[in-house]
Amino acid sequence: MSSISIIGTGNMARAIGARAIAGGNTVEVMGRDQSKAADLAQALGGGATTGEWSTAPAGDIVIVALLHDGVVPVVAQYGDALAGKVIVDISNPFNSTFDGLAHREETSIAQKVAKAAPADATVVKAFNTVFRHVLEKGRPDVFLAGDNEQAKASVKAFVESLGMRPLDVGGLKTAHWLEGAGVVTVGLANHGVGNLNFALSITELPVWANG
Repeated sequence: MSSISIIGTGNMARAIGARAIAGGNTVEVMGRDQSKAADLAQALGGGATTGEWSTAPAGDIVIVALLHDGVVPVVAQYGDALAGKVIVDISNPFNSTFDGLAHREETSIAQKVAKAAPADATVVKAFNTVFRHVLEKGRPDVFLAGDNEQAKASVKAFVESLGMRPLDVGGLKTAHWLEGAGVVTVGLANHGVGNLNFALSITELPVWANG
């Protein structure tokens, strides 16, 4: 199982933390508000602990569960405390109308994190195409992107411990398109599907259909 630190105390932090505990992982919660972090750790149970903000996380995998505009500044604030860690960015940089991305160039929050993080830290984009309550109650596919194969293998193993299927979409530059897929999920929720009770997934043809 994996050793996880979660930076953030919001709904996604709670959802991922609960699934992580259920999957037998160790979880540390870190928040600017120490009391909120302690409350979340207590609510998660399963031996979840509380770390001190901006100090070195205990987990080998550090999940940054913050709104997109806070991710890069917090990674920069942590600085060398993240050395050697696998940093997982789960954010969606939506624009104000939720029908596009907040950044106009072909980049991603994950790529910006990679520039702000210590040189020996690695970055993986994951979980951004899954709505929170689907993460809580379902077994969705989890798409991920990153340049470091060992880091991706660690995140894949963590995702599998949650009872979900990890699907690698390629290098970190592909995180831009995963963020675009996040926009697609919102569009489907508002139009084609009409609710939040779904996740994007891959359907594979059976072997007999490939002839």
